[in-house]
Amino acid sequence: MEEKNASNISLEEAAGQFLARLTFGEREVSQPEIYKFVRWFGRERALAGINAREVANYAERLSLSDTDYGRKLDRLRAFLTHAKKTGWNKINLAVHLKAKKARASSSPANRQGLPEVIELTRQGYAGLENELNSLKDRRPELIEQIRHAAADKDFKENAPLAAAREQRGHLEGRIRELEETLKAARVIDETQKSGLKIIIGDRLVLSDLVSGEELHYIIVNPKEVDPTQGKISSASPLGKTLIGRSRGDTVEVTVPAGKLRYRVERVEH
Repeated sequence: MEEKNASNISLEEAAGQFLARLTFGEREVSQPEIYKFVRWFGRERALAGINAREVANYAERLSLSDTDYGRKLDRLRAFLTHAKKTGWNKINLAVHLKAKKARASSSPANRQGLPEVIELTRQGYAGLENELNSLKDRRPELIEQIRHAAADKDFKENAPLAAAREQRGHLEGRIRELEETLKAARVIDETQKSGLKIIIGDRLVLSDLVSGEELHYIIVNPKEVDPTQGKISSASPLGKTLIGRSRGDTVEVTVPAGKLRYRVERVEH
């Protein structure tokens, strides 16, 4: 595969070209973690647009409870080092993928590094569970595609085989990600919500104080975000501003285009 030496190469293109250079064994172990990195920042995002702080934050979020933690960072470092060598990025982002040192503690559980609890709505948990089951159902089909493509001797470079393996890598990476999320999830019990403060899972009605437009949102965990259903992340600028506020409050959010001001008209727990 001819490598694209351009500053505007997307993360997905860069990952595909890097993985194509590896041996079959190296690609099998590297692909899931590299594509997880790609999905995190966005497939279409330009590699050159990612900065050192973002990469450091990504490394910070990786779970220390994963026994393969060090190897996963090594695979990402190899990818980012290659990106610097090929000119896709002007700086070597690999040096910012640093493993976070675990703090000493008298608690055995803390020394092992407990995973972060992920709060999900009941609907969000069910959605992720359904997606996981659907992906697992696709496994036999992809395995058969790989077996069929591997048996075809008519292709010199066997593009169908490479494509089938890439799809399998995407699938397995997403399955692992969903399994980790569901394992660490805590479903919010909406029947026990109390108080007037906005929390994850709440439905909100906001009014734009400039345009007068009425906006409907649901505050959810970043894993559940769906703009088409008005589900916004609790970690987004607006989500972070709304958490802990109450009906009648006025909030202000700074965005690249300026400042937006909203009033909380209604909160449904």
